[in-house]
Amino acid sequence: MSDAVDAGPVASSERSIVGGKSAQMRTRYLRDSVARWVVWGGGLGVIGALMLIFFYLVSEVMPLFGGATVTPRAPMTLPGGGTTVYLAAEEQGEVGFRLTEAGAGQFFNLDNGEPLASQALPMAGARVSAVTDVNREDALLAVQRTDGDVVLVQQKYAVRFDPQQRRMITPSLAFPYGEAPLAFTATGGRSLAVRMANGQMVLAAVDGSASVALRRYSVQSSLFGDSTLAAQPLTSVTLPFAADRVLLDPLIGWLYVANDATGRIALLSLRGAEPTLVDTVEVGGALRDLSHLAGGISVVAAQADGNISQWFPARRDDGRYYLARVRDIKAFGNDRITTLGVEMRRRTIAVGDSAGEAVFLHGTAGDEVWSGKLLDAPIEALVFNSRANFLMALGADGSFQGFDVHNEHPEVSFSALWQKVWYEGYDEPRWLWQSSAASSDFEPKFSLTPLAFGTLKAAFYAMLFAIPMAILGAIYTANFMSSEMRQAVKPTIELMEALPTVILGFLAGLWLAPFVESNLPGVFLTLVLLPLSIPLFGYLWMRMPRSIRLRVPPGWEAGLLIPVVSVIVWLCFVVAKPIEALAFGGNMQSWMDHTLGIGYDQRNALVVGIAMGVAVIPTIYSITEDAIFSVPKQLSLGSLALGATPWQTLIGVVLPTASPGIFSAVMIGTGRAVGETMIVLMATGNTAVMDFSMFEGLRTMSANIAVEMPESEVGSTHFRLLFLAGLALFLFTFLFNTLAEIVRQRLRQKYASI
Repeated sequence: MSDAVDAGPVASSERSIVGGKSAQMRTRYLRDSVARWVVWGGGLGVIGALMLIFFYLVSEVMPLFGGATVTPRAPMTLPGGGTTVYLAAEEQGEVGFRLTEAGAGQFFNLDNGEPLASQALPMAGARVSAVTDVNREDALLAVQRTDGDVVLVQQKYAVRFDPQQRRMITPSLAFPYGEAPLAFTATGGRSLAVRMANGQMVLAAVDGSASVALRRYSVQSSLFGDSTLAAQPLTSVTLPFAADRVLLDPLIGWLYVANDATGRIALLSLRGAEPTLVDTVEVGGALRDLSHLAGGISVVAAQADGNISQWFPARRDDGRYYLARVRDIKAFGNDRITTLGVEMRRRTIAVGDSAGEAVFLHGTAGDEVWSGKLLDAPIEALVFNSRANFLMALGADGSFQGFDVHNEHPEVSFSALWQKVWYEGYDEPRWLWQSSAASSDFEPKFSLTPLAFGTLKAAFYAMLFAIPMAILGAIYTANFMSSEMRQAVKPTIELMEALPTVILGFLAGLWLAPFVESNLPGVFLTLVLLPLSIPLFGYLWMRMPRSIRLRVPPGWEAGLLIPVVSVIVWLCFVVAKPIEALAFGGNMQSWMDHTLGIGYDQRNALVVGIAMGVAVIPTIYSITEDAIFSVPKQLSLGSLALGATPWQTLIGVVLPTASPGIFSAVMIGTGRAVGETMIVLMATGNTAVMDFSMFEGLRTMSANIAVEMPESEVGSTHFRLLFLAGLALFLFTFLFNTLAEIVRQRLRQKYASI
């Protein structure tokens, strides 16, 4: 009975112990489950954040490739009668202007065709024979009468707002140089070109079958703001073919004369006292129209075979100018093109045909932007307003239609972003990035190729500097260094990773770049002699007497390299100046330039490689050292027990086992170098050049985004292309890391059996 009584507490105690263990197990299981779900949720959160970033970048980039839309307004009939010889629209696309053959100027509402104002030009019984824009920005026109005289007239649009804040536009015509016409040619020309620049105005008109009349005027301004024109003698230029069209560039440096039937274009220089014929070309067929692109540097020729060709003056190797055929864009089939219309501030070309269809092309992109039908009759004229958001189409039968145009990014195409483009003012096609300039006539250069090249170039030189030092240092630290020394060395190198890259960039730009420039021979001697001196010292140390070598504890030999490295570096810079004076005439940079044709920029890829290498070394070193140090000791001890030397063990056992970790370290370091911003921003000069030389600068995508994003207009082509560069970096990093992970997994499977 007592035994039964005594057994009760023991059983109860055992049950409490079992119950306590089961409670601990339940608690542990609960914690494991919570941790598993937290980790799982965190992983999904990271993936979700990356996907949100990706979709946001895509949403900002997609409008670049959305094309154009053209929406017709309500049909209307032009007010008044007569034949229209000129059309224009004010900036807002609300008021239109037409000039008739009789010289009547009429303003009308572009929404409903309602007449707003009319004013006649001083025609003296003559009619209009030719009209041209003197300055489209100022809406200044030159109208030539059939008697040869020219009237300068300007469209004025006074803007005010009523009490309900509705915009009210009051149009009128003004004569800034007086209503008296300018005496020009006695017979009157068939084509007129007038430009005003640098205090002078030049009039050019076809006067006879093979003759062009020229007259210059000096523009004189009074203290009260009035301007007068002082005429100079009339000159005439005779051409080797019959002239039908004349064009003047805005700076009055070049005169273009064309023949429609043969498609010949003559380029004449007006920079001297007399016009000089520079070049004559043939477009390859009859001409249908000829017009300047925005900026006035290029001319586009509409050919009878349906091609649109672009031309501008370029220089040959001998320095002489010629008229270069830059590109051809197919618009329509044979004998369909009727007219050209160009935008005022961009290089978009609207081409009309005999079936009432039109196509939008872009000169720089060299691609079609939009195509569609505008009228039921042959198109006689296509005219954009200054903002290019409104287009007027005039038919050969007098029909008229207005269109709202949404064409935000016509300059974007695959060829413009990644291939060589022949830009205005250059003598050959190039890869260029230049997003802005002081002039509104500037042709944007949006090639991403030099930015991608600069990104890879900076990463290449950084990894070329960092990989050997980081991996070899990690190998020595993990295998040959004493544990006491390792505990001091490894944290010190890892602490370098906490150094802000802006500090490294600051030091690289303001101290390292000038130092390398003034001590270039010493830097090269250091890069050559230092890697050679370390194994040489190791060889000599192994030949030292045993009594001397035993004084240094095993694993502490690396400490002996500190004075060796210091002496070698000091010696390199001491002997560099005499060597530079003896071998390079006292200036290595000048010698490279004149002898080898290699230029030298102070902030170059060599400086970036050193500075960015210092930033990347701690990452590669730490991961590599951990991977090597984590190799099971039984593997290396077993190799040594079988008679292998430490180096054989390292190469045959340790490195293959640690190779997945080493590969990961290199990939992470490369990703860090590709995405680095501040160092390349401050140490490269940010020159977007396609040159692999280590002595030339570069511009990376990340640095370009950092520099230009604050200055870009939100929603502009420039703004969205910066996002495209960010998307390219994102995709490059994603694909690079995915490939790296695949390779790492295969390496792990390959060496898992060791």
